[in-house]
Amino acid sequence: MGKSIGIISIKGGVGKTSVVSSLAASLANDFGKKVLVIDGNFSAPNLGLQLGFVNPEVTLHHVLDGKAKAHDAVYSTEYGFDILPGALVYNNARLDYLKLAEKLRDLRRKYDVLLIDSSPNMNNEILATMLASDELLVVTTPDYVTLGTTLRAVKLAKEKRTHITGLIINKNYGKSFELSPEEIEEMSGVGVLAVIPHDLNVLKALAECRPSTLDEKNKRSKSSLEYTKLAAALVGEDFEESGLKSLLKRLAFWKSVPKHEINRAILKNDRLGNPFYS
Repeated sequence: MGKSIGIISIKGGVGKTSVVSSLAASLANDFGKKVLVIDGNFSAPNLGLQLGFVNPEVTLHHVLDGKAKAHDAVYSTEYGFDILPGALVYNNARLDYLKLAEKLRDLRRKYDVLLIDSSPNMNNEILATMLASDELLVVTTPDYVTLGTTLRAVKLAKEKRTHITGLIINKNYGKSFELSPEEIEEMSGVGVLAVIPHDLNVLKALAECRPSTLDEKNKRSKSSLEYTKLAAALVGEDFEESGLKSLLKRLAFWKSVPKHEINRAILKNDRLGNPFYS
């Protein structure tokens, strides 16, 4: 059975959907995993739009409505992974979103990793993602307003007893006025696994309907490298950064190692050799 990972936040604009597509691209292309991304944002699905699927004929909404089988709503992308998109407009407003886990059951036998892009709404939509996921990654940005909603997401996940693997801090400018990863960890009680810096190449990729991690010119950017390191930790595989800058970093033993890199190393070692993740 494939591993199901829900990517959640209870606030729009944190870049959750971009995190899903970028992480999927790295898992598929850097580590050879068979990956399916699922648009669990039922009210406002846009994962398909980000990947160039404007109006797919069969969607997750049709699956939940009993009008199609899940495998009939799966499409291949040119980016190395598959997608189960949602419908931008769907007439039946009484869909039972909590059937998501049941509808994905057969697909889990086909894929190594399923990434679910959740709704940012505190209702049955985000609950559906939690119930369909083996673990959760919570996306936040380094500011107090978003942290407040992040704490609510963490609280809800714990109430539903869905394991939170860690936090992803997105759109980080590296400014002194931003909350530090240590402060966010302390207030949330959840370890930070990745700090994704603000990168204009991510916005460019969004405009071009593709994952940012697949641009060869951007492949060694700080944001792409952070996604690759996170993907490696999630599947328990080694990834060694190459190049002169990486060598200098390893030689600079006096410089403290960021906490999120330690958290990733612990996660990778926990999963190393575990067939559930390999």
